[in-house]
Amino acid sequence: MSTYIEHTRIELAKKGIITDEVKQVALEEGLSAEQISQDIADGLTVISRNAIHDIKPLGIGKGLRTKVNANIGTSKDKVSLEEEMEKLDVLIQYGADAVMDLSTGGPIVDIRRLLMRKSTIAVGTVPIYEAVAKAAEQKGAIAKMSVDELFDAIEGQAEEGVDFVTVHSGLTRRTIDTLREDGRILDIVSRGGSFLVEWMIYNDKENPLYEQYDRLLEMSRKYDLTLSLGDGARPGCLADATDRTQIEELLTLGELRDRALDAGVQVIIEGPGHVPINQVELNMKMQKEICKGAPFYVLGPLVTDIAMGYDHIAAAIGGAIGAAAGADFLCYVTPSEHIRLPSIEDVKEGVIASKIAAHAGDIAKGVKGAMDMDIKMAKRRKALDWNGQIELSMNPELVKSRRAEVPPTESQVCSMCGDLCAIKTVEAALKKK
Repeated sequence: MSTYIEHTRIELAKKGIITDEVKQVALEEGLSAEQISQDIADGLTVISRNAIHDIKPLGIGKGLRTKVNANIGTSKDKVSLEEEMEKLDVLIQYGADAVMDLSTGGPIVDIRRLLMRKSTIAVGTVPIYEAVAKAAEQKGAIAKMSVDELFDAIEGQAEEGVDFVTVHSGLTRRTIDTLREDGRILDIVSRGGSFLVEWMIYNDKENPLYEQYDRLLEMSRKYDLTLSLGDGARPGCLADATDRTQIEELLTLGELRDRALDAGVQVIIEGPGHVPINQVELNMKMQKEICKGAPFYVLGPLVTDIAMGYDHIAAAIGGAIGAAAGADFLCYVTPSEHIRLPSIEDVKEGVIASKIAAHAGDIAKGVKGAMDMDIKMAKRRKALDWNGQIELSMNPELVKSRRAEVPPTESQVCSMCGDLCAIKTVEAALKKK
């Protein structure tokens, strides 16, 4: 059994104690450690690191750089630990700040433990996946999962050092009633949410993650485990966005956020999903108001339903607008979303697209230092410093390989403009008297 902590980050921050990890995050972000500590005390910022996990602390929240999460994991149809670990290497290489293991098939426990050993960044999970897989295997049905089995999965993963867990505590029987009245096109698309809906209806009981929320909080504070309060009723298509079902769950999440803060447990709030582009900013501001500024973690959001094969682009569009409007944490979407498990190349493309969205959002909301890289790129572009431009790009290998295709006669310029390079033309003209 792990040694439990005496005080959580929130409790220390409320006492005015500025910890070394707060100082580390402050140094990385270029902000005041005192301000970050106060924001942790107020529930506006979290540092997602399990008390027993030896990784660099991940700061998410007010005034900080927008972070990016990448999902990996196996299914019953495809199980390859080697490939998942390659995905981990790639997503870290291209700048993901966190990784979530969403495995639902194969040796789930072994996969997670291997990921925990190899990952140098924060690790998140959805513990109900392990619990329902076990129930289905041993009892023949997801709905036969016991409440204790669900909580045992959560605590077991916390004991292994998982940094944050998605728990769909806001999905209640009242949410199901609203769902039935709303007449959605796509009722529930959250996998964890669907498991709980089935469990609640089959057993005619309330969601245990809501009904026994105090038990969850007590368990979480032992490890300073960050709760990612999942949006089990997130819209799965544009037509269902910002409806009563989504808002009903969000109101509950706001209440649960307050209870967690009082208990000294860090939380982030998960959000949509599929949202029309004209509703993205509204959703960000609505969450920030209802949940009193708690860090917001969004999947995309995707701004169209017809981008299959290119959903990473649809998500990057929504992610950039969302980040600019206040989202703190973006979950990547890959080109294989809605189609299959992502390949290693899909993971790379998903991370890069989401990093672009996060950076664009940071520039818009004035995150400290966000504009600096763009200014550096502009100066290197003016100087026709190709090596410098490659170095600053999101995917240096790609830029370098394409640059290698430029004819030697145009080594100083791009082959699109050649001798008609606008930069060279204007620079020469300005030098004339």
